[in-house]
Amino acid sequence: MQKIVVALGGNALQSGSGPATAEAQLDVVKKTCEHIAEISDRGYEVAVVHGNGPQVGRILLASETARDVTPAMPFDVCGAMSQGYIGYHLQQALKFALKKRKRNVPVVTLATQVVVDENDPGFKNPTKPIGPFYSEEEAKAMVEEKGYSVKEDAGRGWRRVVASPIPKKIVEIDSVRKLWDTTIVITCGGGGIPVIEKADGSLEGVAAVIDKDFAAELLAEEIGADALMILTEVEKVAVNFNKPNQEDLGHMTYEEAEKHCNEGQFAPGSMLPKVQAAMKFVKANPDKKAIITSLDKAIDALEGKTGTVITFA
Repeated sequence: MQKIVVALGGNALQSGSGPATAEAQLDVVKKTCEHIAEISDRGYEVAVVHGNGPQVGRILLASETARDVTPAMPFDVCGAMSQGYIGYHLQQALKFALKKRKRNVPVVTLATQVVVDENDPGFKNPTKPIGPFYSEEEAKAMVEEKGYSVKEDAGRGWRRVVASPIPKKIVEIDSVRKLWDTTIVITCGGGGIPVIEKADGSLEGVAAVIDKDFAAELLAEEIGADALMILTEVEKVAVNFNKPNQEDLGHMTYEEAEKHCNEGQFAPGSMLPKVQAAMKFVKANPDKKAIITSLDKAIDALEGKTGTVITFA
């Protein structure tokens, strides 16, 4: 059986146009889990990694807004909270989607810590968008009033950005390995809870959001996955995106992907980390592949009918 790590983008958890309520998010997650259940039903062994940008931003916003009533929670704790509630939604919906297919497979969410380097340059240059979208005026007001870093996000509006260090080690990887043969594991949620390793071996949470695509890539390497599948809003990766000469790509070699990255074809914090994670996976595993496609095309992409396939050569 082929092992696949599936990385879910924000659109798999929350509609860009609908309300950001828990109920609305659960409705989106139920549709998402139909696709994941179908992948599992086709005989693939699956682990699920998800993002948390909008959700952790809202948890943080709620915590900061209520700071006069109850102490604000630090960023790493907000990340852990997002793992819990997104994982709860996913495991509930996925279990039911599998049950409809007469498959009695356990689904479990693992609170996952991921070690990062405290000297990672990502801490000096925040790139990871979190929370809701703002107009340019609102964003600039937040910079003035709260000292946030903000950036324009792929033509969709302005968002707060935070540090996004590279994941070095998945703390709970042995648990994932033990569960793998019997269970669908939802792990490294939001890229994992970012922690640094102290000299005495203890762990300490830090204020950051690890990119879930890089965390999924590390997981795929660690468990020996046959494919890394990154699901996003678009069916294929494109060069000259949103321009009259846009070109959708069905296949990229490592070298071609590197060339496009160097030319600035992919937006940082958006498509760039997805392509970079795919490149990292095929460089470490030259006989394996990574796939970037949309959620509703996941099965077709696994069957080679669509999506962008990245291979080493």
